[in-house]
Amino acid sequence: MSRVVRAAAVQIAPDIEQPARTLERVCNAIAEAAGKGAQFVVFPETFVPYYPYFSFVHPPVSTGQDHLRLYEHAVTVPGPVTQAVAAAARAHGIVVVLGVNERDYGSLYNAQLIFDADGTLALKRRKITPTFHERMIWGQGDGSGLAVVETAVGRVGALACWEHYNPLARYTLMAQHEEIHASQFPGSMVGPIFGEQMEVTIRHHALESGCFVVNATGWLSEAQIDAITPDPKLQKGLRGGCHTAIVSPEGSHLVPPLTSGEGILVADLDMRLITKRKRMMDSVGHYARPELLSLNHDNRATSPVVTTHNTVIPAKAGIHGGGDTGPSQYSTTVDPGLRRDDGQEDRVRPAEVKAQGRSF
Repeated sequence: MSRVVRAAAVQIAPDIEQPARTLERVCNAIAEAAGKGAQFVVFPETFVPYYPYFSFVHPPVSTGQDHLRLYEHAVTVPGPVTQAVAAAARAHGIVVVLGVNERDYGSLYNAQLIFDADGTLALKRRKITPTFHERMIWGQGDGSGLAVVETAVGRVGALACWEHYNPLARYTLMAQHEEIHASQFPGSMVGPIFGEQMEVTIRHHALESGCFVVNATGWLSEAQIDAITPDPKLQKGLRGGCHTAIVSPEGSHLVPPLTSGEGILVADLDMRLITKRKRMMDSVGHYARPELLSLNHDNRATSPVVTTHNTVIPAKAGIHGGGDTGPSQYSTTVDPGLRRDDGQEDRVRPAEVKAQGRSF
């Protein structure tokens, strides 16, 4: 018997004037999608509290107040927003992929959150490279977020916007055998060409990965565009660029895409189509040539601090040219990538390790 997953993609406008109400819009859309029988739902990029459209049309020197306002309304993980979305996912038995502006103390990040149908936060990942104007707003993610997670609907992976133009990032998820790919873009930007490029991108990933792609983009009303900038020339950069869609592993739209206005697309994903596609071309299986081409993925979480500490290492007799057999202290660095399964660490002595007060 075929496994079928009903998926939903939400094209929706945030509440920029009262950002706290954006979360209410998310919870209402989750309920609406679940009411249509959806088991999986995707929201736009950094939808909560809103995508930083101001940074696209205003120079950095004039965006200080808007940037600080985004800090004020950004999402802490875990926190009240994640608790509310987890409760909605659990209440409706639906897997939710939500884009948020995450605040981690003094920095903001473009984060994608995957909630399983029981409300568990299955994955929090950060966009690895913010694009152009976004670099003034967000920090960079790391390789730990390039992960596919098991959920109630299958193996789910996610990327945000132009991360899809990094083929190695996509291949990392492909190699983990994602079945459903959650794709998020801001929408209401650049113009129609952005939507056209988006379509090419998500359909290509579906074909290359042999997975379903559920893509969600945001939407701005004319009143919201006026509030962001009154300049008619700059307003052109805040229209178009919407392409909410659901694509099969064969690269076909399962329902007509939504390119303007708000709405929820719903389609049934027949998982047999994954095998049908991969039987012909499995880019990480029988179609791969790992002896010629391979990918190195560092999946360690990064940290601004690497802990260095002193460890007492017994000295061997005669190590210093005499009969000294007492302990000597050497400064060692613990490489987090060299932790063993038994919980101990393999210690790496730096190239210029010096015994305290002695020389080799």
